[in-house]
Amino acid sequence: MTRELHLAGFLIASHVTHSHAAWRHPASETDYLGPGYYRRVAQTLERGTFDFLFFADLLATPVRYGNDIRVPLRSGTQASATLDPSLVAAGLANVTDRLGLAITKSTTYFHPYEVARIFATLDHLSGGRAGWNVVTSLNQAEAQNFGAQDHLGHDERYERAQEFLEVAYKLWGSWDTDALVQDKGTGVFADPDKVRTVDHEGTWFKTRGPLTVPRSPQSRPVLIQAGSSPVGKDFAARWAEAIFEIDPTPEGRRAYYDDVKSRAVNFGRNPDDIKIFPSFVPFVGETEAIAREKQAFHNELADPVSGLITLSVHTDHDFSRYDLDAPIEDLVVPGTQGLFEVARRLGATENLTLRDIGKLYAQGVLLPQFVGTAEQIADQIEAGFTGGEADGYILSAAQAPGTFHDFVDFVVPELRRRGLFRTEYTGTTLRDHLGLGPASLTPVARPSTVAG
Repeated sequence: MTRELHLAGFLIASHVTHSHAAWRHPASETDYLGPGYYRRVAQTLERGTFDFLFFADLLATPVRYGNDIRVPLRSGTQASATLDPSLVAAGLANVTDRLGLAITKSTTYFHPYEVARIFATLDHLSGGRAGWNVVTSLNQAEAQNFGAQDHLGHDERYERAQEFLEVAYKLWGSWDTDALVQDKGTGVFADPDKVRTVDHEGTWFKTRGPLTVPRSPQSRPVLIQAGSSPVGKDFAARWAEAIFEIDPTPEGRRAYYDDVKSRAVNFGRNPDDIKIFPSFVPFVGETEAIAREKQAFHNELADPVSGLITLSVHTDHDFSRYDLDAPIEDLVVPGTQGLFEVARRLGATENLTLRDIGKLYAQGVLLPQFVGTAEQIADQIEAGFTGGEADGYILSAAQAPGTFHDFVDFVVPELRRRGLFRTEYTGTTLRDHLGLGPASLTPVARPSTVAG
């Protein structure tokens, strides 16, 4: 069977994406508080037969950098203003027919019953197109918004997340597929023998059940994850069906791909059942020179301090205390995981300062930028897809919705011409688009030891 490329689009229900410069770009639309902006993006991606539209989310205005919200609000840093993506996605279900709709919900600040109900509802409203990006949340500001002084430790958050998903699986399975009868003649609405309580009482959660939402078209949402620490990658290898990845180098992306796929085998899973999606920002031009000009214009709009504000959020560490011209490899940041290690590796290779990393972070949170004509960008995608870096890619915008239009109008036809990407949808659900089989409601067991 020919291996097929997968494509997804990235948004935050906000004024920016990974690019902090996006809202300042003259071509970017600014009506993100209304439905029209999201509708235009979603319909463009559906026209391009993308697998899904993915919404990231954060639960606090950035405050970690200098303990001050004034600078992030003034500069429009990522997460300074966001809508609830679950409500945005519910609205998009009514204006799209095939595009998958994946949203972020935290296992740290919500309860499994609430989240299971949200995703079962979205799966019904979309006809089986729901996906859940499972996050454990990042920082103290989020904890304080939910009544805690500080957030849980890194490993504790993942332990809570393990039980959270185990409970959600029970709740999604509390209705059999054929439990809903709705026989008007006999007056039987549902078969009570096919609806069960779950009666879960564990370390973190207690819930009786059953879920009030009958079994949904996919039985549960497609599970998405972005683990980058060893514990996070084990979590992804156990649960994820799609993984969102950030790494600016081909070598890093290949290493991540091999690592997570091998961890999946350790959990007794088929590694082909996990689709790995590195993300990138494209700059498409009629010529390479035009594309480079677009890239340069965008990158000049990026403010290093804005980038460091988001780096402080992602590491829960205050980078305002350091000299902006200090080499990044010299900084000692306690307890760092994931993205900061990527930044440190990049800084050591290219001799970058903290200011340089802040600039890169503001340009796109360390995402690689694919620049050139449609053919040149398709070359980069094909090289990564065939070279052991990716099963698909998540497209993030430098300006919206224009970046999505350019990619769909120029790069997608080139990918189709090469036989890499579909010309039409062949299924109706997100699982269909990703080439996944029926969803299991039996969690993969936790082995006594796993790699990493």
